[in-house]
Amino acid sequence: MAMQPGTLLPSGGLSYVKGDVSPPLSEQTVPELLASTVGRFGNRPAVVFREQNVRWTWNEFSAAVDRMAAGLHALGLRKGDRVGIWSPNRVEWLLTQFATARVGLVMVNINPAYRLAELEYALNKVGCKAIIAPEVFKTSRYLEMLQTLAPELAQAEPGALNAARLPMLRWVIRMEDLPTPGMLTFNGLLERGADVPKQVLDDITAGLGARDPINIQFTSGTTGAPKGATLTHRNIVNNGRYIAGAMRFSEQDKLCIPVPFYHCFGMVLGVLACVSTGACMVFPGEAFQPGATMAAVSEERCTALHGVPTMFIAQLDDPDFAKYDFSSLRTGIMAGAPCPVEVMKRVVSDMHMAEVTIAYGMTETSPVSFQSATDDPIDKRVSTVGRVQPHLECKVVDVDGQILPVGATGELCTRGYSVMLGYWDDEARTQESIRDGWMHTGDLATIDEQGYCNIVGRVKDMLIRGGENVYPREIEEFLFRHPKVQSVQVFGVPDQKYGEEVCAWIVLKPGQSATEEEIRDYCRDQIAHYKIPRYIRFVDEMPMTITGKVQKFVMRDQMTQELGLSPR
Repeated sequence: MAMQPGTLLPSGGLSYVKGDVSPPLSEQTVPELLASTVGRFGNRPAVVFREQNVRWTWNEFSAAVDRMAAGLHALGLRKGDRVGIWSPNRVEWLLTQFATARVGLVMVNINPAYRLAELEYALNKVGCKAIIAPEVFKTSRYLEMLQTLAPELAQAEPGALNAARLPMLRWVIRMEDLPTPGMLTFNGLLERGADVPKQVLDDITAGLGARDPINIQFTSGTTGAPKGATLTHRNIVNNGRYIAGAMRFSEQDKLCIPVPFYHCFGMVLGVLACVSTGACMVFPGEAFQPGATMAAVSEERCTALHGVPTMFIAQLDDPDFAKYDFSSLRTGIMAGAPCPVEVMKRVVSDMHMAEVTIAYGMTETSPVSFQSATDDPIDKRVSTVGRVQPHLECKVVDVDGQILPVGATGELCTRGYSVMLGYWDDEARTQESIRDGWMHTGDLATIDEQGYCNIVGRVKDMLIRGGENVYPREIEEFLFRHPKVQSVQVFGVPDQKYGEEVCAWIVLKPGQSATEEEIRDYCRDQIAHYKIPRYIRFVDEMPMTITGKVQKFVMRDQMTQELGLSPR
């Protein structure tokens, strides 16, 4: 059974593990990491965006990053300024990740499913000075939403926006090369930087520190509004390195990345794992489609594939599955939700992924804390999330913070280089989550005698729908704004396709009536589609304990039985 050399097994019968400390931690910044890879593998393939017909070597990718970084600098954006990226998986997103880092800007990942209320909150919470977005993706009309929040764009010169609802935003950069009032095009951005010498970029990069904030990722909070987890170069560079190490990556590998950039799965487990080793990044499309993903693996001869279980299931069940050649595959990561054992067996046998790994983490820990090894037994890769990553400590504690015996269930806590700086401009919630350096994950877990961790539930009631974390409190607070709603409780019920689906119980105000569709219509264009309740029930009262606490487990059991649902 494989494990990292130097990894400590639980000692004294307690649920505490410590990762291998023999591989040195990197103090490189993101641009330094990229530069070292370019120096070693400059002429090797680095980037493939099949939908946009982009194919770059490392040298070409680096040059494109510098052109964009020069453009951002020419706009007057300076170290520490926040730049939002609101887009599906496009080459402009990838360039933004590295161009912002090159000149010390803080990239803000905005979920492409966000709608008006969520976008307004995110931009204002962290004070974005610029946002980069395409015109449209699926049902999201990004520029139209920005124009709704900032009608002042119609009369503004690019860079001179002064919007009442978005007071910090100055630049709106649209990806398409079409003139739009108040906006700069992406090509226009690149042209702005034409006269910025490379030495200017190099001088800025030289002044950056590994512990500087570089990325803000919004993670919905159980207490309502999303929280901006703030990550450093050191956080994500090292996590990318150790993730790649667990998969035994080298410059000979090609990783197919159908998971979204805005999430750590795409930008750290995917992109930074490749950049740290010189492996080629292959992007099948703007969003996951089973056919496009399988075609990318087959035609590009990918050696690795990432995805949440629902993505692997969609490929395995695709009627054209047999037409594709998976013989080049070796490894990859399945994460985001528990993997059914039969699915794992089929991934190993039918997709040729004998060395597929399972990973566990959270945005606040950059994200991976545990990962299985490429030669762990299948049962360990299904029933656990592997062992602790290098340079991290993890423990399972009771409600008083005491470490529990091996095998006992409690809250999982993580300490080490991966723990975020904190939640942006939210000291109170940062202190709630990080105590004495330990990130309290909110996940219930066990650690066995061999150091394998198993996630068994949530301390609070977060649910996971198709790999997306859904926090009921956020949806509840949004629905409370509906003029007819007196009280609402949101929880998850089992779903064969997504693992869990969103269900809402609503008590209406006296004398009011409403329909399920009316509630869903209220949600549309305001919150992300995956947060909109699939099941809605209007009830007279909520089940309560004697002390007045809502019993969500009673609601969940009742709905599961009423709908004839069964766990996957």
